[in-house]
Amino acid sequence: MLKINFEDFKHISDYDNILITDENGVILFYDLADLNVLKEMAVRPEEFMGKHVTSYYKDLTNENSTIMNVLKTGTAICNVQQELITKSGNRLVSVNSTYPIIESNQIIGTIEFSKHFFSKENIQSLDKIASHKVFRKNNTIYTIDNIISANPRMEAIKEKIRKISKTDSTVLIYGQTGTGKEMVAQSIHNLSNRFGGPFISLNCGAIPPNLIESTLFGTVKGSFTGAVESIGLFEQADGGTLFLDEINSLDYYLQVKLLKAIEEKMIRKVGGSKNISVDIRVISATNEDPDALVAEKRLREDLYYRLGVVQIDLPRLSDRKEDIEVLLTNFIDFYNNHMNIFIKDVEPEVMECFNAYSWPGNIRELKNAVETAYNNALSDKITLDDIPKRIRDYRGTSEITQQANKIHSLKEAVEHFEKEIIVKELSLTNGKITDAAKSLGLSKQLLKYKMDKYQLN
Repeated sequence: MLKINFEDFKHISDYDNILITDENGVILFYDLADLNVLKEMAVRPEEFMGKHVTSYYKDLTNENSTIMNVLKTGTAICNVQQELITKSGNRLVSVNSTYPIIESNQIIGTIEFSKHFFSKENIQSLDKIASHKVFRKNNTIYTIDNIISANPRMEAIKEKIRKISKTDSTVLIYGQTGTGKEMVAQSIHNLSNRFGGPFISLNCGAIPPNLIESTLFGTVKGSFTGAVESIGLFEQADGGTLFLDEINSLDYYLQVKLLKAIEEKMIRKVGGSKNISVDIRVISATNEDPDALVAEKRLREDLYYRLGVVQIDLPRLSDRKEDIEVLLTNFIDFYNNHMNIFIKDVEPEVMECFNAYSWPGNIRELKNAVETAYNNALSDKITLDDIPKRIRDYRGTSEITQQANKIHSLKEAVEHFEKEIIVKELSLTNGKITDAAKSLGLSKQLLKYKMDKYQLN
């Protein structure tokens, strides 16, 4: 029977961190209130697990370690202050309470609660504490390990991510909807030295044009009717990364101010008179060809060059067919752990459909298709009846080819192509005309007219 003497846990709410070891003092689990503690120790999160507790300090030994003493004696040690020197030479001060974990009268590990403090000599470390809204988090959910692929091109992209994460250069990610642009951006942040700082993300296309400037740069109280003092996303991302998705949605005039802010790492609030310094890395993304955006005067050429010091072009799922089965297995594992349904496998016919389908919504559409199947499944295997009808009934390019053969004029060819684009966009937006019109760069009224013309209602 597992035994932990919780009667001694009188002041646990005063502590920020939890660390659990096995009977040898090897770390099994940790939860830190501030990731910057790891930066002071010169350790990355993935390097922390599976190591001995004395590995990270110059002056910590089995003899003076509270954890090793508790493992040796089986007696809790509470409210002990420790001053330790990290391998990188930083001094960390903490207060710890350590308790034995006992099973069948055998000590099988320890659980330690702690709180870190910064000394006067190391007071500059206080500036590194994350200031984002969700304390103890950096606002990310993805690392490079979440980029699942067996495709050589994607493996090359992952290697590029590892390389560029060591710098602070701006990155422009180009890829269709659903190809994983934010996952790439978060992976860069979490591999960089900024991982302890906030990752702030904004979909530029989701904010009304009249609000985007104040959203990015903040406002000064009284600068316009109803204006309050607010901090913009540039300031919120200070010390971390600002990710601007759908950068092509920004009004042309605002791109000038954005360029200036990125170049100078300085912003000015709407209605403000003072410049504010920011330490951020900017990563942006677009689902449209950047060169075409520049040619169409929808993206300033100078901003493009500034944003795209490094450019990552993500392939469509249809261009990495070998990843469909790999991703499918990953999504099945994911939903087996997150839904009250267990799926062992998929029928061969389902795999054939998945491999034949064009996946206009890319990885996101595949994941959604698997979730649909989970909601429809009547057994521990995904069948054809479980997957979305559009995938089950997909007839591939043969139908398009047959229609194309009937085209005899340029006008017919243009109309045929236009119809195909509209159908695809309506599929991606689940029939939402407003969203489809926005993606296509059309007014809602014009899209409705074209839908009537092509009998798409």
